[in-house]
Amino acid sequence: MMQSLPVLWLALGVASAHAELKTQVVEYKQGDTVLEGYRAWDDSFKGPRPGVLVVHEWTGLGDYAKRRTEQLAGLGYVAFAADIYGKGVRPETVEKASVEAGKIRADRKLMRARARAGLEALKSSPGVDPAKTAAIGYCFGGGAVLELARSGAALQGVVSFHGNLDTPDPKDASNIKARVLVLHGGADPFVPLAQVEAFRAEMEAAKVDYQLVIYGGAQHSFTNPASDGKLTGALYDAKADARSWEQMRTFFAGLFKD
Repeated sequence: MMQSLPVLWLALGVASAHAELKTQVVEYKQGDTVLEGYRAWDDSFKGPRPGVLVVHEWTGLGDYAKRRTEQLAGLGYVAFAADIYGKGVRPETVEKASVEAGKIRADRKLMRARARAGLEALKSSPGVDPAKTAAIGYCFGGGAVLELARSGAALQGVVSFHGNLDTPDPKDASNIKARVLVLHGGADPFVPLAQVEAFRAEMEAAKVDYQLVIYGGAQHSFTNPASDGKLTGALYDAKADARSWEQMRTFFAGLFKD
């Protein structure tokens, strides 16, 4: 399955042959914790442009989030992949990933602080128009960008791909300034319908400008080709992957049309 990955990235909008894709590992901090992010941009685009924050899955900042960051750079954005866990913390097993994700999910104040540190690193990146920023996240990262929005962060939009939708205090949705797009698998057992309905009610009560798109039959992690079914309930879905990326592109076009 992984052998088809390069073709997928090209199909979904990786930088073209004439582009000048640049990448950089960036060390930054949240409090006393050293974090290590990943920045990507296309040097053929000139002048300030919108910036997009990318937040990783529960396995930490790795190849998948980096490739998505490069895809966004190919679309003309400056993209920055945040590090929520800390420099060098890259769990390699399901058990270790569960432990690291659990630590952060149990402390939403810390989750928001780590995501906000990534947002500030993005906004201070060369070429970024700090008045035009958005954040996307996958699985654990989808929940993180929603928490970033609930913290009242100044950004124009957030996109959650098969992310956690729960929050300790739904009233925090009243702090949301961003437009929200949630892309969800209809057969996701980790984020069941009850959680989806609670999220919808939360958004409605706070009068948030939100969209919720459900892909019938898609399971958790439907955008990641490495989701090969080893974890029951998580499976790659090529159609949902392509459709959700296009949905994000349309959403960004509306956010940054000026």
